[in-house]
Amino acid sequence: MRLNIFQWMNGRHSVHIAVTVGLLLALTASPAQAAERSAAQNTGLQAASWLATIPYGAAKLALAVTGGIVGGVTWAVTGGNTTTAKKVWTPTMTGDYIVQPQNLTGEKHLHFIGGSSDKSKA
Repeated sequence: MRLNIFQWMNGRHSVHIAVTVGLLLALTASPAQAAERSAAQNTGLQAASWLATIPYGAAKLALAVTGGIVGGVTWAVTGGNTTTAKKVWTPTMTGDYIVQPQNLTGEKHLHFIGGSSDKSKA
């Protein structure tokens, strides 16, 4: 069964994406408002972060697997040069794999490519 991008976007997936983006936009708040959030808002942020993690995590995992394969091929082609392979592995396999509520509110940066948000203070 072959499904092209236009059929996919016209299906239920586009509704899920729209709802997820809407929740992300509606639930973002400044870090100063973090202490003032109610339990319902915190629950909404948790739900939105879970919903956002599904497509984000899938894309990040696909990038990591691809980077692992390409890095492995790079290592083999360069005769076992680990330094060169790590130049592929590090940006593709490191970073954040899940979306946390702090990412949605702007309190913590979300890193798709390389590095971890725990290591950077920016």
